Amino acid sequence: MLKIYDKKNAGELFKILKNRIDAEFGRALVFAEEAIKNVKENGDKAVRHYTQKFDGAELSDFYMSGAEINQIYDKCDKNLIKIMEKAARNIEEYHKRQAPNPYMITKEGVIMGQRVLPLGRAALYVPGGTASYPSTALMNAIPAKIAGVRELVILTPPKKSEPYGVKPEVVAAAKICGIDKIFRAGSAWAVAAAAYGTESLDRADIIVGPGNIYVAAAKKLVFGTVAIDMLAGPSEILIVADKNADAKYIAADLMSQAEHDILASSVLVTDSAELIGRVNAEISIQIKSLSRREIIEQSLIRYGGAVLCGNIDEAIDVANIVAPEHLELVVENCFEKLGMVKNAGSVFLGAYSPEPLGDYFAGTNHVLPTNGTARFASPLGVDSFVKKSSFIYYSREKLREAGADIIKFAESEQLTAHANSIKVRIE
Repeated sequence: MLKIYDKKNAGELFKILKNRIDAEFGRALVFAEEAIKNVKENGDKAVRHYTQKFDGAELSDFYMSGAEINQIYDKCDKNLIKIMEKAARNIEEYHKRQAPNPYMITKEGVIMGQRVLPLGRAALYVPGGTASYPSTALMNAIPAKIAGVRELVILTPPKKSEPYGVKPEVVAAAKICGIDKIFRAGSAWAVAAAAYGTESLDRADIIVGPGNIYVAAAKKLVFGTVAIDMLAGPSEILIVADKNADAKYIAADLMSQAEHDILASSVLVTDSAELIGRVNAEISIQIKSLSRREIIEQSLIRYGGAVLCGNIDEAIDVANIVAPEHLELVVENCFEKLGMVKNAGSVFLGAYSPEPLGDYFAGTNHVLPTNGTARFASPLGVDSFVKKSSFIYYSREKLREAGADIIKFAESEQLTAHANSIKVRIE
């Protein structure tokens, strides 16, 4: 089922992966721009219009009441709640170490430093299209809480099939994180509401979390008015595996990402032609019992592939070119090979660290850079929810000491008013 490429024609696969959302994204930008304009002009009325038209939900209030949240929470699977609480503790433990530190430098007559300040308000997008993701609520909220963000609101599209429009699992995840504001709207119009504010929703300082192509398009358009975490695209996995890898595991992991979306990409890179054959055989066997078989098949046909390399070092070079969201290193001496990885959102080491471990439980964040942006972007984390501010103090004597240098520097840029600001103090 995986089309096989070699080093000579791997560029064909890279091009397919890079261009997989370009046409759709252009159309999404047009729609998102219209939705943003409508929400800016009409506020809640526009959000209600889109929510009814596309989600089929007529809401008297965008927010769930405290009583409704508690009622749904009480109906949620108690064992699942316990599991989510364990996951939340793991996520908190991992992210606590990320908190950036303020600092101050002092020397005679000079004090300067950096303050680290939490953002005031964050909008956390939790998808709710073909599936619901309580795990994303945890991943969004916990680092924001650690950062000290004052106000958090979840944005999630309502579902007609649910009594109050939101899956019980998402409500439970919100309650575990101490969030009682769940705004029942999604897609581009929810992003617009968070960016510009409406009668019901105060404007946010940052919008984070993955979503469909319309969410990504809207985030791109509102960036600058509000901060965003990243432009998250369809999910992707790249597995570097050697000849000793278990084909059963590799096949399962490739399909675990393919089931997200027909635009998801799943790529195996290996030095073993024989492994590719075994993996394809395993896919054919395992896929028969999977609930999202049609999506998986379409994803693997369109954006799946296997790249055959001369050795594992070459395979890791391929991974660095692709810069995948998720990278599994299923090779001997995986920790030694980790140092060669330069571009990946998150790296999963060894045969027993499959990607879903990071999606749900281990503690690392699953909101990750996609579509090659791991070349320069980072996972969602505590530092996503803070801003930094510098401060400077000079005594009169220290300014006099530095004054001539500053004046000369300013005059070299022909900024005489800058120079004069120093002159009036030292003359």
